[in-house]
Amino acid sequence: MRRVVVVGASLAGFRAAEELRAQGFDGTITMVGDEVHRPYDRPPLSKQVLAGTRSPAATALEPAGGAMEDLELEWVLGAPATGLDLAGREVLLGADRLPFDGLVVATGASPRTLPGADGLAGVHTLRTLDDCAAVRAGLEAMPARVVVVGAGFIGAEVAATCRGLGHEVTVLEALPVPLERALGSHLGPVVAEIHRDHGVDLRLGVGVEGIVGAPRVERLELSDGTTLEADLVVVGVGVVPNTTWLDGSGLTIDNGVVCDETGRAAPGVVAAGDVARWPNPRFGEVMRVEHWDNAIEMGAHVARTLLADLDGRAGEPFAPVPWFWSDQYDRKLQLAGRSGAGDEVAIVAGSVEERRFAAFYGRPGPDGLRLVGVLGMNMPSKVARWRALIEAGTSWDDALAVAAAAT
Repeated sequence: MRRVVVVGASLAGFRAAEELRAQGFDGTITMVGDEVHRPYDRPPLSKQVLAGTRSPAATALEPAGGAMEDLELEWVLGAPATGLDLAGREVLLGADRLPFDGLVVATGASPRTLPGADGLAGVHTLRTLDDCAAVRAGLEAMPARVVVVGAGFIGAEVAATCRGLGHEVTVLEALPVPLERALGSHLGPVVAEIHRDHGVDLRLGVGVEGIVGAPRVERLELSDGTTLEADLVVVGVGVVPNTTWLDGSGLTIDNGVVCDETGRAAPGVVAAGDVARWPNPRFGEVMRVEHWDNAIEMGAHVARTLLADLDGRAGEPFAPVPWFWSDQYDRKLQLAGRSGAGDEVAIVAGSVEERRFAAFYGRPGPDGLRLVGVLGMNMPSKVARWRALIEAGTSWDDALAVAAAAT
């Protein structure tokens, strides 16, 4: 009987296991996870679970139309993988070895933290259920001020949730424009103003130079020479792919597990989710995508790639249009495709001043400027409709014409 090992009891790993069964794989599937929890949904952690409006148990993932037990999975939880013997076809779990015929790498990523923050009470990241429980416990202790380091999507969502609970919040962002890498210099400031309108003390162009306090944080030393009192700090300054367990394995590691366009990292080995980096032929770039939707779609795709590989067949390219959303206060941001600070930007519906709009992002391609991204703020139907334009490789001028005809 063939055995597939999925390292990473994550959303991507779960979707891979679910798709293996859906495709008729009747061998053994073993799920290996470093957390003690079975797979769960992460997006609610910075919003509903942190706010106390959704229970942690409600984040548990279940297969469509059935129960987890229907997948007949073997579970090895609370046991992080420590190495990979590619030639011997074994995953190392400390002194134990787990053989496989096929391997799915779905180990995700770990949040960066601040130098000197390790083991310091009151300083948190927010990635796991346990992280969320720790931050929520800190909020229930009624801190005088919550400090969020980083105004990316996680930091912005945490800040919005904490303001909704009535806490005083300061957000520190080292860049002069929040979310500039994702939204560009024109639309990043819109998000900044929304937070300021809700009473957040947002400080831009300011980094953290040091942390003072022991055994608990007392204040932060900032790059502008000032200090900031802090008794609860949430750090959201990006993540690092979890690949150290693959050092020396023979897989190519470069800001993630490098795969071909099908998600294949080596014969009988595929990768999915935050840890995977692959050439997306739709955009002509090698990308690593940290979004919920990508974990779902790529997990299922690489399961099919793995089965094709085990059967000696060629796999299909994975060429999605990435998509994600972020809820902040009463604003829902949705972004389909790719966007960046250097892209052409055009508002094609609604009004930036009213904070309800849709925007196109354009980038030069082989045949001229083409549509690569659609951003919507409280315009979900527009994003859903115009995402298809990206899938079709629509030129910039044609995309603008379609938007003009729809308004």
